[in-house]
Amino acid sequence: MKRIILLLAIVLTSLHAAAQDNTVTITLRDGRTISYSAAQYDSVRVLRHLQLTQADNVGVKVYLAGGKSADYLATKVEINSGVADDNANRNRYQRNDHVTYLLELPRLSSDSINNLFLQKSTDDYGITFSIEWDCAKKAQRWTAYQFHAGLPDNNVGRTTSSFHDDPEIPTAYQTHHDDYTGSGYSRGHMCMSEDRQSSAEQNRQTFYCSNIHPQHQNHNGVLWLNLENTVNGWGNNRSFCDTLYVVKAGTIDKTDQILGYTNSTRTSAHLLIPKYFYMCVLAVKNGQYKAIGFWTEHTNQSISGANPADYAKSIREIEQLTGIDFFCNLPDDIEQQVESSYTLSSWGLSR
Repeated sequence: MKRIILLLAIVLTSLHAAAQDNTVTITLRDGRTISYSAAQYDSVRVLRHLQLTQADNVGVKVYLAGGKSADYLATKVEINSGVADDNANRNRYQRNDHVTYLLELPRLSSDSINNLFLQKSTDDYGITFSIEWDCAKKAQRWTAYQFHAGLPDNNVGRTTSSFHDDPEIPTAYQTHHDDYTGSGYSRGHMCMSEDRQSSAEQNRQTFYCSNIHPQHQNHNGVLWLNLENTVNGWGNNRSFCDTLYVVKAGTIDKTDQILGYTNSTRTSAHLLIPKYFYMCVLAVKNGQYKAIGFWTEHTNQSISGANPADYAKSIREIEQLTGIDFFCNLPDDIEQQVESSYTLSSWGLSR
């Protein structure tokens, strides 16, 4: 298994035991080490950024199984990432100094020049979500994120009424709130506001323009919302899963899966309009994995009261449709098993 060593230059992140069978070892300032097995903790969070030259140590919070937590100042954190060295298709490199081995992440595009890998985070709750942004198309390939016990639903609500520019994207490749005004399309969240309710800062990050696609409102506010609420219900139910990994996106890679581009009446922006939208979901409970996907055609037809089971597909089917390799950081045997099929009843669904 590959061992990841997190040093003083670590980007704020969160690592989870239940999903990856991790054992974490924390080296304290006095040289002593403290270890936790996967069964002993839910997540480990590095709490603050530090300069490479700073002699002080990183703050580490361990969320223990059973609801308690422990805090340490550490010189080093070692954690078994759960990614085997013989995993043929996993992400094998850092991108933009961000963590690429998280289980929710698809395999990153080989186009590291035109594509940016972004991770939003807060000091209190770690990674909010990750995005791959296509600068040439000014559109996101996907948003990926997690639900787990360390990200409680504190019901902070919608903390802003408008979307804002993503400062990590160079100005020439950004989209803006006003690009959508008068376009005839709504600003459709991928990681929706209701999925990030731990803090106001975390919720505000869902309103970056990098986290949206143009959507017909009858899709965004009806069918898509119905599927989102289903996934949100799974993610916030600890009796259903220890961790839920989610990928959402509209199709932008293949020309026959793009409806076209629209010009805003107020700007000269060209917004790429996906022809399809999808969700890929991976759940783990007590070390057991399962996965399911949803695939929808992007139309302006209002489909209320839709049965999520009617839009379900295996992850492998969505991979074949999109050409994207989902959940590539899983060990190959688990990936093959969970991506090839699904059982509706295990997700509380039926036709």
